[in-house]
Amino acid sequence: MKIRSKSKYVKWGATVTICFIICALFIYVLFFGSDLSDKFKHILSKLSPIITGLCTAFILTPLLNRIEYNIVRRIFKAFNVKISPKSRKVSRFISVFFTSVFFLGALYLIIHLFLSQVIPSVISFSNNFNTYVNNINNWINKLYANNTETGNEVLQYVSKYSKELQSWLSNKLLPQTSVLLKTVTKSLLGILKGLSHFIVGFIISIYVMASKETFAGQAKKITYALFKRQTANIIINNFRFVNKTFAGFISGKLIDSFIIALLCFIGTSLMQTPYGALISLIVGITNIIPFFGPYIGAIPSLLLVFFVNPARPSNYISLLIFIILLQQFDGNILGPKILENKTGLDGFWVIFSITIFGGLFGIYGMLIGVPVFAVIYAAFKSYVSVKLREKKLPVTTAEYIDLAALDENRKKRIFIPEYKMKKADHGKSIYGAFFMNKYDEHLLNDSSVDDEYLNKYYEKTGDYNNDEPEGS
Repeated sequence: MKIRSKSKYVKWGATVTICFIICALFIYVLFFGSDLSDKFKHILSKLSPIITGLCTAFILTPLLNRIEYNIVRRIFKAFNVKISPKSRKVSRFISVFFTSVFFLGALYLIIHLFLSQVIPSVISFSNNFNTYVNNINNWINKLYANNTETGNEVLQYVSKYSKELQSWLSNKLLPQTSVLLKTVTKSLLGILKGLSHFIVGFIISIYVMASKETFAGQAKKITYALFKRQTANIIINNFRFVNKTFAGFISGKLIDSFIIALLCFIGTSLMQTPYGALISLIVGITNIIPFFGPYIGAIPSLLLVFFVNPARPSNYISLLIFIILLQQFDGNILGPKILENKTGLDGFWVIFSITIFGGLFGIYGMLIGVPVFAVIYAAFKSYVSVKLREKKLPVTTAEYIDLAALDENRKKRIFIPEYKMKKADHGKSIYGAFFMNKYDEHLLNDSSVDDEYLNKYYEKTGDYNNDEPEGS
């Protein structure tokens, strides 16, 4: 009795202490929130190399796994190399090396194209902007030579939006590119200083990729130490699913977009499209956004070519055809090969997640909306499946598509028939109705109706597997 009373007092004391700590934290955040925010930002700045390394390793791990298990291990198997701890270390070292080479090579190519092609293209477009506007005005005058009233209205819109675009280019974009060029070309020391966090983070990512199984094992050990076995199994399984969804989707999208941008640059160079590098950058970046990305990237790319010479429709029509072919190749061949439907969502839910998260969080929401919603969707689906199993009901959606109702007494599933069977007094087929009202519900307890319906259904379809036995 004394032990129970002491336990009661301990619980009350712990509750009061926790409430006191929460209230103290709330008061501190309320009155010293700015100081806390500054300290938090300071801690994040110190941890930024570690965060960069972990994020880099997270993104590169799927590529590492593909190189190791699909290439290196197969080569070892072809040369009859036995699987041993030593051979595993060698294969991991080779895989990490080639993954790092691919990553650094892609990064160098992006920076090189950006500095040598993209920035000069932006500066050239800004310098020639007035010329391009005059070209458009002349083209509109010729186009509406017989309808000057409409032509003048179009010219007013062109003049209005061209001034806004020129103001944005002159006041925002060009100053930023000038600052970037000055920073990059200032000195080698300045470059290394700016990339110091990235260099340290990249080294950390190499260590993480080389020992990822060890880190995963340590995390599992801590999980089993802190939680019950069943809870720990659920946590580990859910984290495995989240990792597979996020890592597979994000890294796959980045690789896919890089390849598309490279192919676009090659294609635009062969077609001698104006500002091909800038168009390739736009197409590659917007391709990261699922579903809407290709359309978002195509519009400014076509407008860019249209601005240069609107009197030559072959330029932007050929670019439009090329972008459509490129996106078809990506959507039907390259994308499925790389992504392999990592999210498990169909088209509707992909559009739904992009629309919701894009509306809430902008461009970042459009980038991560699909994997985040995939995790939420999977969690809700798992919850629904658990509840259905508790009620001893099937969990697959196909079982419910043609279902009209469940007969609670005989555990029989009553299906929507292909033809009208028995009509209620109000002249509607009870089993063919989509919604069942109270007037119709009593018919489900009428055994003659149910048995007659089910017997005719069985005779017609030959399907005798729709009954669920008692206690199933």
